[in-house]
Amino acid sequence: MVDTENALNLALFDLDNTLLAGDSDFEWAQFLIEQGVLDREVYEARNQEFYDQYKQGTLDIHVFLDFQLKPLSRHPRRVLDEWHARYMQVKIMPMMRASARALVARHKADLCAVVTATNSFVTAPIAREFGIPHLVATEPAHVDGEFTGGVAGLPCFRDGKVVRVEAWLAEQGHRLDSFAHSYFYSDSLNDLPLLARVSDPVAVDPDATLRAHAVKHGWPVMSLN
Repeated sequence: MVDTENALNLALFDLDNTLLAGDSDFEWAQFLIEQGVLDREVYEARNQEFYDQYKQGTLDIHVFLDFQLKPLSRHPRRVLDEWHARYMQVKIMPMMRASARALVARHKADLCAVVTATNSFVTAPIAREFGIPHLVATEPAHVDGEFTGGVAGLPCFRDGKVVRVEAWLAEQGHRLDSFAHSYFYSDSLNDLPLLARVSDPVAVDPDATLRAHAVKHGWPVMSLN
């Protein structure tokens, strides 16, 4: 039940191909390949294969996370952080559009979070750069600050996004239905479970499946391009 006297809105943002004009997960692997950290012949085709599976809605998230998180376990956190700072400059900043920043700014009075399947090591600095205070993401496992190559808890993917968002909201003392409006902005068919749970789903430069679903159900469709 919404308390109309103290009404608060919730704004959730998918990251890859929604706020960003590209995919941070894909570009992190490409960055490591370009730096010579990962072998191009071994990793580049596999990286593209996983990206294509994601867009088609056929991705096995656990197989992908094994591919994506294992490299984190092979290097000290200090080195990873140095690489990430460079990655932000050469890969991420060019994908951060003024239109996306303006969308986030429109929700500055709301409770805001990035909700993404991409792991929090990659995405936390990106959320901060957008000025979004909360992040709900897949969590890489770590011991004493060093990554193990595994995943901690439930991946923030498909139905897992709903579970993870509900758990995060409970920690904040909220429920999805406790908001005057709850928005979720996404481009992907993979986010249909969470889009169906909010009061105001918005398809942003959507893939064909999400666009068709949005049109059928009367959801707004917008572009940040």
